[in-house]
Amino acid sequence: MTGMRGLSVFISDIRNCQNKEQERLRVDKELGNIRTCFKNEKVLTPYKKKKYVWKMLYIHMLGYDVDFGHVEAVSLLSAPKYPEKQVGYIVTSCLLNENNDFLRLAINMVRNDIIGRNETFQCLALTLVGNIGGREFAESLTPDVQKLLISSSCRPLVRKKAALCLLRLFRKNPDVVSVDGWADRMEQLLDERDLGVLTSSMSLLVALVSNNHEAYWSCLPKCVKILERLARNQDVPQEYTYYGIPSPWLQVKTMRALQYFPTIEDPGTRRSLFEVLQRILMGTDVVKNVNKNNASHAVLFEALSLVMHLDAEKEMMSQCVALLGKFISVREPNIRYLGLENMTRMLMVTDVQDIIKKHQAQIITSLKDPDISIRRRALDLLYGMCDVSNAKDIVEELLLYLSTAEFAMREELSLKAAILAEKFAPDLSWYVDVILQLIDKAGDFVSDDIWFRVVQFVTNNEDLQPYAAAKAREYLDKPAIHETMVKVSAYILGEYGHLLARRPGCSPREMFSIIHEKLPTVSSSTIPILLSTYAKILMHTQPPDLELQNQIWTVFKKYESCIDVEIQQRAVEYFELSKKGAALVDILAEMPKFPERQSSLIKKAEDAEDTADQSAIKLRAQQQPSNALVLADPQPVNGTPPPVKVPSMSGSVDHESAAQPHSQPNGALSKVEPQTPSADLLNDLLGPLAIEAPPGAMPTEERASTGAGVPDAVDGAAIVPVGEQTHTVEPIGNIAERFHALCFKDSGVLYEDPYIQIGVKAEWRGHHGRLVLFLGNKNTSPLTSVQAQILPPIHLKMELSLVPVTIPPRAQVQCPLELMNIRPSRDVAVLDFSYKFGTNMVNVKLRLPAVLNKFLQPIQLTAEEFFPQWRSLSGPPLKLQEVIRGVRPLPLPEMVNLFNSFRVTICPGLDPNPNNLVASTTFYSESTRAMLCLVRIETDPADRTQLRMTVASGDPTLTFELKEYIKEQLIAIPTGSRAPAPGPGPVASETQPASPAVTANDPGALLAGLL
Repeated sequence: MTGMRGLSVFISDIRNCQNKEQERLRVDKELGNIRTCFKNEKVLTPYKKKKYVWKMLYIHMLGYDVDFGHVEAVSLLSAPKYPEKQVGYIVTSCLLNENNDFLRLAINMVRNDIIGRNETFQCLALTLVGNIGGREFAESLTPDVQKLLISSSCRPLVRKKAALCLLRLFRKNPDVVSVDGWADRMEQLLDERDLGVLTSSMSLLVALVSNNHEAYWSCLPKCVKILERLARNQDVPQEYTYYGIPSPWLQVKTMRALQYFPTIEDPGTRRSLFEVLQRILMGTDVVKNVNKNNASHAVLFEALSLVMHLDAEKEMMSQCVALLGKFISVREPNIRYLGLENMTRMLMVTDVQDIIKKHQAQIITSLKDPDISIRRRALDLLYGMCDVSNAKDIVEELLLYLSTAEFAMREELSLKAAILAEKFAPDLSWYVDVILQLIDKAGDFVSDDIWFRVVQFVTNNEDLQPYAAAKAREYLDKPAIHETMVKVSAYILGEYGHLLARRPGCSPREMFSIIHEKLPTVSSSTIPILLSTYAKILMHTQPPDLELQNQIWTVFKKYESCIDVEIQQRAVEYFELSKKGAALVDILAEMPKFPERQSSLIKKAEDAEDTADQSAIKLRAQQQPSNALVLADPQPVNGTPPPVKVPSMSGSVDHESAAQPHSQPNGALSKVEPQTPSADLLNDLLGPLAIEAPPGAMPTEERASTGAGVPDAVDGAAIVPVGEQTHTVEPIGNIAERFHALCFKDSGVLYEDPYIQIGVKAEWRGHHGRLVLFLGNKNTSPLTSVQAQILPPIHLKMELSLVPVTIPPRAQVQCPLELMNIRPSRDVAVLDFSYKFGTNMVNVKLRLPAVLNKFLQPIQLTAEEFFPQWRSLSGPPLKLQEVIRGVRPLPLPEMVNLFNSFRVTICPGLDPNPNNLVASTTFYSESTRAMLCLVRIETDPADRTQLRMTVASGDPTLTFELKEYIKEQLIAIPTGSRAPAPGPGPVASETQPASPAVTANDPGALLAGLL
């Protein structure tokens, strides 16, 4: 392109365009000029044709359609001079695909260049054929390409291109490219001394043997000789030696080709190959040079795959495992990952499991690795290597790891621990202990199949029933247990609780009392199980206890009018059946044993297995003996997600276990697919969110609520330009109002400016939450240097996924954010977000709507359920009372709606004074588990600006935080819009309400306070 001034001027004009419209006008003008010149063939010189075809290619690279000039581009293929011919081949490769009719015009021109004597033209033609690879090219040109490959008169450069061209044609059209009788020719090619031709030919051989290895047995000894030559570094040119390793690419391809042959029959060839593999295994070590490590380990791990494929002697297998054991203990994470992955694949080989067990301690250490991919591989390896001899140790380690594992791994971890406990349990009492611990530590991630399975085991083993009932009774003594534990404990005690009748604290009345304490905290799906348990307890009470009978009958009568049909039917039928006396024993007899069938847990694990070691895990599972009883596979339960669990009444707070604050670094995505531009940009960017009305459409009274106990600070003034700038990017809309709106709904726009829009969609389940940040580029230019960092308060554990460094034009990317609530607090997390648009670097700090009310679950109580709890929580610090003045004057119906908006439910009819309100809710956190919270509001009809509020719960910190939160919702705090700051400088701060949960080492809380 040197010397083409018109092309240089055109490119300069395009770069100087100020916007997309100017660029479009300049391109249209140039296309019109090119079209006019192509029509006037008299003045179209070869130089002008070449220049205009280059311009067409540049316009095509800019993303514009070029629907003319293809004939002119193809015609340049027949030009006698290299510059014109080069342009023709390059532009034809870029503008035309294999289905374009104009390619038929080029076949003869390309063939003439291939069979010609000019090697430069041959290389251009082979490159075009390889890039396009169409069916017509394959049919017409394959014989000519094959001749070039086996020709001894061609230079190695041409033969390399011929081999790669033939490979592309074979992959694209295997039915068209004829390779019959090519075994002898491939054998000749493997004798080639030039390593470049040999490497290209080996790539072709890998494709051929993967399709049909039977025809290429004669190539196997040649491949072994190539490996011997490379392993001994014989006759290897310096340019093919990479960091002292002779042609690592050829070594890898050769060993990969050998893996397509089932076995090696010839003893001499097999011995030679094992000597080479032994040399590779002994000569590979970890060094400081990263590039040498990558090359040597690529060869090594391919050699390991070949050793496993050939089923080598046990001594070599032991050597492989020992080498992998050394790799999983090095500092380099990539090597550790590969070591764990290949050790998992080694499980397919028999007689090496005992050798792998020697590295069990190091594998367990890998569960604590900072890299989640390494933790996943370590979990898969432990799962695959587990058997009867080490099941106890591995399962106990998995249970210890469960409390600190990421949310994304806990469900898989729970399932695998349950399966291992079932398959390799030394005794069934240990199995029951493991499953109950599993439910206690990770109830939210334990599927129904797991507790169904333990119930089946207990039902089918009479000797196990007293032990299981005693363990279930112990767990019910805990102040806070998961709802799944309530289900399994209630079921077991209902069926076999009478076996403990003579033990202290296990009388029918005491059993009913401790189970009934959990009734107000469970969801509607658990109540039917508790009703069945009450009926069973009543049946087993001998002699009859009239007081207990009346208590149980009262419960049945209460639920006779329940809106849930299942609960209503059980209550009515159990009440009527309990009147029959002795006949009740026959009707409510113990459950029969379940028929034998394959475990649904193991079947579920097989269906979910998607890792590279799938075959190893399955083979290992078939080889290992199992102590598990085969039981009935229950009917599939509803596939919809279970409802949010309703909690137990009380719990303890462990402040020492709160996670320390940490920041998630920004990551990088490999590719971001741009979306098609849309006329409605907001709908295009945030359509999947189902965004509700903008904050400006909300009533003023609702916008006045603060929502999170943090002042309205992050507004337009929160944008801090980085570096030297001449202007400030102003946000669209009021950021504080957007934040407050998201505190009461789960989807909406968090932030917007002229360049980007950040949307949020959230899901909440117990003390776990998942926020998806939708980052939408509103412009036709990319946003670069994108970074996002989470500054979490001390009470939240947060994990942000990878954030792309660049967001393409008109594109939208999603960044999931997993979080867990550790303990009660009103502090909020802050998103530190920055990006670059052109020369402008923009930084904004945004509060995230992960506030206290998101971890509340409304629950409505009756008088029988409310007042015993209210009386049991007597006085400070569990019950706090405060007279609040300066309250927004609201009628009682509007105050009821306000409480409902932040998930606190009014319980009507509990207070005899019509001017008072009684409310209840449930708070979820890791320290408190599920905690019931009770509220009483006493209003003065003569003065609506003051009231008396009483808040009670089983945790003093929760009581204080909830009281302060409700107080902030009731007091009128103005949230009017403020003008953004004119440039970099201090942001005006506001007074933040004091909170005892804020600590000096909490960066999220400190930053929120500064804002």
